[in-house]
Amino acid sequence: MDVEAIKLLAASLAIGLGALGPGLGIGILGAAAMNAIGRNPEARGAILTNMILAIAFAEAIAIYALIVAFLLLFVA
Repeated sequence: MDVEAIKLLAASLAIGLGALGPGLGIGILGAAAMNAIGRNPEARGAILTNMILAIAFAEAIAIYALIVAFLLLFVA
């Protein structure tokens, strides 16, 4: 195989698999938060604050995967 093809394959796997986990996590977080708000509407503020914080942490993992993919493309 060509070196360029291997670099593209590695970068696509890095971002594809690296975004899969955070994407599933954010979906599960959103569903659980909406379920919790439905059960206890008075706690809406605390639930939304914690949900947004957890989503930000999950999104950071996807950004790390994107950085690794760019490093594989342009540095390796």
